[in-house]
Amino acid sequence: MSASRFLLVCWAALTTLSVCTVVLAQVGATWLLSVAILLVAVGKAWLITDGFMEMRHAPRGWRRLMLSWAVVLAAVVGLTRTL
Repeated sequence: MSASRFLLVCWAALTTLSVCTVVLAQVGATWLLSVAILLVAVGKAWLITDGFMEMRHAPRGWRRLMLSWAVVLAAVVGLTRTL
């Protein structure tokens, strides 16, 4: 797959995930939906890291650091939401 086609697929996936986040937020503010929204956000961060930033070819340490930052951030937001 060419680079421009891959970026187009990444863009389409990010757009779909963004719409999914808005739809989930409009449904209601239950605990389960909050978890779903945070999981979608982590998925978007993964797509941005591997797709647009092209970290899938980077050393494992850097890639893990970038991906774990999104997970930590989602966990902190989730924990503060429950307090």
